Amino acid sequence: MATEQQEHLKIEQLRQQSADEIETIAGREKENLEGWIPDLATDAEIREALEKAFDYRGDVTITRKDGTKVEGYLFDRRSGSSLADSFVRLIPTGDKTKVNVSYGDIAALAFTGRDTAAGKTFEAWVKKYWEKKAAGEKNIQIEPEKLD
Repeated sequence: MATEQQEHLKIEQLRQQSADEIETIAGREKENLEGWIPDLATDAEIREALEKAFDYRGDVTITRKDGTKVEGYLFDRRSGSSLADSFVRLIPTGDKTKVNVSYGDIAALAFTGRDTAAGKTFEAWVKKYWEKKAAGEKNIQIEPEKLD
């Protein structure tokens, strides 16, 4: 159990940090990918963009070379020796089926959904916890955010 002085020091320490500093994980640069439409001119750019899409916690829109579009959450990817051997798996928005899309079939990629993980680090929660505790709140709990 922390003493009152320890709690006060921790609150003061957290007040000195911005939300961006708290959200950044050591060793990894924070990128705001919401709304980004990457260039997919080379195989390396396609692979890099799809790796970022895999880490993204919002929906993406993939436009295939035949013009069809798939919007949804990219939850898996398999990287082969060529683009034809590599594919991503998505759960389309409003559907429970899973769709496979070959890297070689992708003409465009857009990060169209809201990043639901932005600002949701444990450190950010701890900062809010200490602020509420300092304000005298009781029964402080983790409350899920309502999604649109």
